Amino acid sequence: MGKGLSKAGEAIKKAIGVEGSFKEAVLPMLGYNSASILMGGAGHIISLYFMSFLTEVEGLQPAQYGMVVLLAQLWDAVTDPAMGIITDRTRSKYGRHRRYLLWGIIPIAVSYFMLWNSFGISGKNNSTYTMIYYIIAYMLFNTAYTLVAIPHTAMLPELAPEYFLRTQYKSVEYIMNSVGMISSFALVSFSLGFFNMEVLSPELRGKFRILGFILCLWFSLPLIITFKSTKEPSSLDMRLEPLDLKSLFREYVLVFKNKAFRQYFAISLFYMMCKGFYNSSNQYFIRYVAKRMNSYNVIQTIAGAAEASGFPLNYWLTKRFGKQTCGKLLSPLLISGILINLFVTEKTPLVILIIAVVLYNFGFSGIGFVTTNIQPDVTDADELITGRRREGVVSTFSSFIKKSINGFMSAITGFTLTAFGFKTGKGKTYQQTARGILGLKITYIVLPATFAVLSFISVFRYKMSKSDHQLIKRITAEKKEKGRAELTDEQINILEQITGQKFEDMWIGGSDDPVRKYSRT
Repeated sequence: MGKGLSKAGEAIKKAIGVEGSFKEAVLPMLGYNSASILMGGAGHIISLYFMSFLTEVEGLQPAQYGMVVLLAQLWDAVTDPAMGIITDRTRSKYGRHRRYLLWGIIPIAVSYFMLWNSFGISGKNNSTYTMIYYIIAYMLFNTAYTLVAIPHTAMLPELAPEYFLRTQYKSVEYIMNSVGMISSFALVSFSLGFFNMEVLSPELRGKFRILGFILCLWFSLPLIITFKSTKEPSSLDMRLEPLDLKSLFREYVLVFKNKAFRQYFAISLFYMMCKGFYNSSNQYFIRYVAKRMNSYNVIQTIAGAAEASGFPLNYWLTKRFGKQTCGKLLSPLLISGILINLFVTEKTPLVILIIAVVLYNFGFSGIGFVTTNIQPDVTDADELITGRRREGVVSTFSSFIKKSINGFMSAITGFTLTAFGFKTGKGKTYQQTARGILGLKITYIVLPATFAVLSFISVFRYKMSKSDHQLIKRITAEKKEKGRAELTDEQINILEQITGQKFEDMWIGGSDDPVRKYSRT
């Protein structure tokens, strides 16, 4: 048994290129990323089933579903920025971020259960009351998710300060995300029929109630492991600047002065808009266009395997050629996988659907790996401008993009389908009109392909390399220690290219000595 675990540990170390003992090198990464079971799994199930659950099981129309998601995400637009500021300003012996993981366990469990159980309200056949209930439930879940996701993301630059150490942490995150996605999907799919998926209807409310209970425990308990496994220095002695509403607004405006952040934001925004439209429409497309609803869970299993299989290639490309390379090479596959669906009908062989799904998800893994890996580096570029560590503020946008943008696209999908006369909850044999199918193809193919192309283009605009990051870390440490940094004109030009700011306007270019702001070598 001991030898088996040892071999498994060595295999994990080799896969992610880690040096050092398994206990000292890998276990901290596994502990920190245990929370990624929640981050990967909870949203995955929502993206695959929540829209269909509310419209086919709970009796809402697509536009009403759109209102549920829209209002919940507008609430996110308030809570996410607030949490970013709170976590950056938290004084605690546990550090600025860690204790929120513990505080979020019960809220995550309760709110996720509420997403899949209306406690009899939907059975009263009043869709307005059902809609209001799910607006509240989704708001509560988003708040609970924000409570843990932003501090968790903000911890990483502190835990892993080196360029490729972050890639190793993010690689383990990728694996744990996949664990969350695959395990939760297995629980749902086997309950609803794996090889012969049940068509969703009100008769399945009991099954979703049981699934909600199981999943809420599965997603909340790993937070305990992360809390126990991570260590942060005490922040009790941290000095805090006065904060009011105006300065709060200024904190977030300041983030966008950073060119590296703007580039990261564009890549992430466009690829999540692509994913949001695609995932929200996926089950409808399989049911009403391809007529393969009985194979839905099989198709999604292949989709998950295709995305996970991209990890070894993405990791190798990142280490060998830089953090942007996998996005540049694999994004065309993503776009091709979407466009194949233009030619899908109910007569299309299942193998063509599978090819489209494999291309989309394998290609998607590349652009996803880019955004995951460059986000912590953006924080270091922000420090060049501000002279402060603002992980919470920067990670706010990581949470907002992953959670809120995906939700906004789901809401727009609901409104769009309603505008085209798309109907739900009409029974197993209902046939959509040609206009309804056109609306579905717009949300499932045209819009995702458009945003995938924009994300692909945006990858080429992000320029920070390993040597650039090493320069940033060196001169930041030097400036804090000596009050100035020694730089060549070429290095100054690199910093200006990365940040989009004039050197003398940044913290790194300032000095207590008004005559000598920096030294050229």
